[in-house]
Order: sequence, then C-alpha cells, then structure tokens
Amino acid sequence: MAEGGAGSNVFSMFDQSQIQEFKEAFTIMDQNRDGFIDKNDLRDTFAALGRLNVKNEELEAMVKEAPGPINFTVFLTMFGEKLKGTDPEETILHAFKIFDVEGKGVLKADFIKEKLMTQADRFSEEEIKQMFTAFPPDVRGNLDYKNLCYVITHGEEKD
Repeated sequence: MAEGGAGSNVFSMFDQSQIQEFKEAFTIMDQNRDGFIDKNDLRDTFAALGRLNVKNEELEAMVKEAPGPINFTVFLTMFGEKLKGTDPEETILHAFKIFDVEGKGVLKADFIKEKLMTQADRFSEEEIKQMFTAFPPDVRGNLDYKNLCYVITHGEEKD
C-alpha cells in the first residue's frame, strides 16, 4: 500500500510513457550507475554531449537545486516543478537549447540526426528522412530548432 508522503504524488503528474522517458534520461545521466546523480555524473554527461570544460561552480549549482541526494524520485520531482505551467513548445525548446551551447538558435542537422538515432527512443533512418523532408536544414546544414518546435506544437510554420 502506498504511503501518503509529500513526494508520493509526483508519479501521478506524469503518464507511464513519460515516467519511462524520465527513467531513461536518469539512467543515461547516472554515469556510474549508483542510483544517484551527482556532480561527477553531470560532468560525464556534459562530456558525452561534447561540453568538456563545465565549471565546478556550474555543476555545484545544479546539484544544489535538489533538496538532497538526487535519486529518481527527486529527479522526477525536480522536473515536475520545472515543467509545471510550461507549454509543450517551451518544453521541447528547452530540450534543444541544452545542445545549443552557443545560443545561436540553430543546430547542425548531422548532430541532431546522430543524437536522435543513438539516444533514448531512437529514430530510424526513415523517421529522420521524414523529419528533414518536412523541415529541411538550411544550405549550411543548420536546423532552426525554434521554428521546428513551433511547427511540432502548432502544426504550421510561422509567416
């Protein structure tokens, strides 16, 4: 029987597929597989994403956002608090911004393809082709993810 504790309702905020996606993300970030995300896990996660020189202060600030050690329930609660009141476009946009370390609003199409085909719920070659057909990169191979997020959530391109 479930306890009625303060954190017990966090799982009711998300449906089962969302919880599974958060679990996959947590597992990817828990680099040393100890069931907790700490500063070293964050550093390794950033390194895996190509960002090698993350400052210690940045990592400490991230870890300090949690009320204690970051296990899966704490991780889910933190996301629940951050996502409360955000619309789907804002949520998707935030996911892309993580990879846009220079803040340019565009990402290399090859980079996006590689990430979508190798991480979490992997895209097939066909799904990538469909995405780039519907939303082609520019002549320099950049994908305007802000426009893409708008199209995903509103179903049509901005004028």
